[in-house]
Amino acid sequence: MTTQVTDHRGGVWSIAVPIPDNPLGHTLVHLLETDRGPVLIDTGWDDPDSWDTLVAGVAACGFDVADLHGVLVTHHHPDHHGLSAKVREASGAWIAMHAADAAVVRRTREAEPGRWLDYLLAKLTAAGAPEDHLTPLREARAGGRGRRLPGRRAALPDRGIEPGELLDLPGRRLRAIWTPGHTPGHVCLHLEERHPVLEPARPAAAEAGAAGPGAGRGAIGGTAGGGTASGRGRLFSGDHLLPGITPHIGLYEDPDEREATDPLGDYLDSLERIGRLAPAEVLPAHQHAFTDAEGRVGELIAHHEERLSGLRALLRQPRTPWQLAVAMEWNRPWDRIPYGSRNIAVSEAEAHLRRLVKLGHAERVPGSDPATYRAV
Repeated sequence: MTTQVTDHRGGVWSIAVPIPDNPLGHTLVHLLETDRGPVLIDTGWDDPDSWDTLVAGVAACGFDVADLHGVLVTHHHPDHHGLSAKVREASGAWIAMHAADAAVVRRTREAEPGRWLDYLLAKLTAAGAPEDHLTPLREARAGGRGRRLPGRRAALPDRGIEPGELLDLPGRRLRAIWTPGHTPGHVCLHLEERHPVLEPARPAAAEAGAAGPGAGRGAIGGTAGGGTASGRGRLFSGDHLLPGITPHIGLYEDPDEREATDPLGDYLDSLERIGRLAPAEVLPAHQHAFTDAEGRVGELIAHHEERLSGLRALLRQPRTPWQLAVAMEWNRPWDRIPYGSRNIAVSEAEAHLRRLVKLGHAERVPGSDPATYRAV
C-alpha cells in the first residue's frame, strides 16, 4: 500500500485517503499539529483500506493514531466524516461539526428504516421521474434495503463549530467560516497565520517526516509553489472551493423540511465571503492545493450565472425538474449517467430552479402535477 502524504510546512500535512469506486479517487485529510497533539480536518471514507491508509499517513506525519486530539469535520458527507467514529475509538479524540450538519447526521441515524427511501420516492415522483426510474426504489423499499443506506453508522459529533469562532487549538489560530451550499452546515477553516514560505527552511529531519508535535511550526499565509504571500493565511476549504471541480449543489436532504431553502443562493453568498477573505493558499479536500482563491471564486460564480441563464432559456418550454435535468448539459450524455447519479442531477436541477424562482426568472405552472416550471 502506497500512502501519499504531503508536508505543507508549518505543522500542516495532507494524507490522500482513497474513496472506493469513485472517480474523485481520494479525500485529502489534513493533519494540523497543535500544542495538545495533532488534529485531523476530515477523516475519509469508512472502508478498511481507507482506514489503513489514514493510519499509515498519520504515522508518516510523525504520529500515532492514538495521539490524535480532535477531528474537525468540514461537512457530513461520508468521504469526509466516514472514519470519524474509528478515529475517536482509537484515540479518544473529540469530533466537532457545525450544528446544521450534525442535525443531518442525527436525523439519518435515528430515522426508521426505509424513511429515506420513502422521502426519495416522494421527491422523485414530485419531480416527474418516469416509472422505470421509480420501480427499483419501490423494490428496494419493499425488500427492506433502507437499513443499509450510507450514513446510518456515522458518528455523532460531541462538539459544535460556531461560525466566526477561533477554535480551541492551543498554539494555532484557526477560525471557522460557515459556508453553506454544498451542505447546510459546511464550514471552511481559516488558518490565520503567516505562511511558512516566508520562514527559514525546516531542518532536514523535519522535512523527512521525523518532526514531533509542533516541530517547525513557528509563525505561519502566502503561496505554496511561488508567488507573493498575501498575509491572509491558508484556508482548509473542504468541498466548498476546489481547483478544477464545481461542487455539487443540490437540495438539502431533510424529510421534515417545511420551508423552501435556496442552497445555490447560499453557496454563491458563501463564495463571495471567501473571495473577500482572499486567502494566500487553499487546501481543499480533493485534487490539490492552489493559490488565487479570488480568481477561482470568480470562475465558479460565472459558471453558475451561465448555467442559470441556460436553464432559463430551456424553460421557455415548460418542464418538470426531471425533464430539465435530462435537457441540461452534464459531463456525459444522460443515457450514460448511472442510476444513482441521475438522482443527484435532478437535485441539482431543482436547486437551480429554486434560485430562478427566487430571482423572479421562473415560476411553477399553476395546477401542474407533477410540478412544471416555465421562464418568466
